[in-house]
Amino acid sequence: MRKILRACRAITKIIRKPWLLNLVLEEDNAWESKLKALKGKAYKLPSIDFRTLHKKEGDKVYPFAFLDGGSLPTDLALLKSLAAGIPECKYFEIGTWRGESVANVASVAKECTTLNLSPAQITDLGLPQAYADLHGWFSKELPNVTQIYGDTASFDFEGLQQQYDLIFIDGDHHYAMVKSDTENVFKHLIHENSVVVWHDAAYTPEKLRPEVIYGILQGTPAALHHRIYHVSNTQCAVYLPHGNWETFILNAPHKPEFAFEIEIRVVG
Repeated sequence: MRKILRACRAITKIIRKPWLLNLVLEEDNAWESKLKALKGKAYKLPSIDFRTLHKKEGDKVYPFAFLDGGSLPTDLALLKSLAAGIPECKYFEIGTWRGESVANVASVAKECTTLNLSPAQITDLGLPQAYADLHGWFSKELPNVTQIYGDTASFDFEGLQQQYDLIFIDGDHHYAMVKSDTENVFKHLIHENSVVVWHDAAYTPEKLRPEVIYGILQGTPAALHHRIYHVSNTQCAVYLPHGNWETFILNAPHKPEFAFEIEIRVVG
């Protein structure tokens, strides 16, 4: 989506004018102030231990490119485990990029749908054709993945006439679009048992992203706010419609209570 272009432009500007980094930090402070005003003094999204939601011990993440703009292995493992826990899972995704996330989920889900800007819309933003062509690289040949095109700012979500079991929001990560995408998902795509996951709700697994969190909360019905959590060791937030979950408040630096074993194998 647009996030890579914006990220590249932002990094270039900061390299040329390092003082701009102060503006980024000030902007985060402004969003944190908005969160405090919305949810109370020093509000932080509660965190759930990764192990609570990841039930497939020893499961593999594939494909994973180790290239820019993608998710962490733990993000993909979380999505895959959530999908595997839902019989005949129907998955919907906003933001395709190389198709790593939907390809991982497709290995355990019944059917997957992913929504992204069309190649023409991508190049209209000033991005090269080569970048546009990479969207869906890992998922375009998978038989249970349907790629649809559109800009979520104007896309007719109601026209899908479909509800999904697991929804991954990974589009534009600025407040207005996070709020809009979230509103559309909760208004048109969920049923009473749907799980919603947002990517880039954290800059890193230890540093939450206040602008995105604020957009999530503003786009989600207030009565459901207490069911939104950060998942430890990931960049994801999650809406869980049921269950009583043990949570904690993430403070960095976080003391590791467990570790991951990772085996690297090149395929292809």
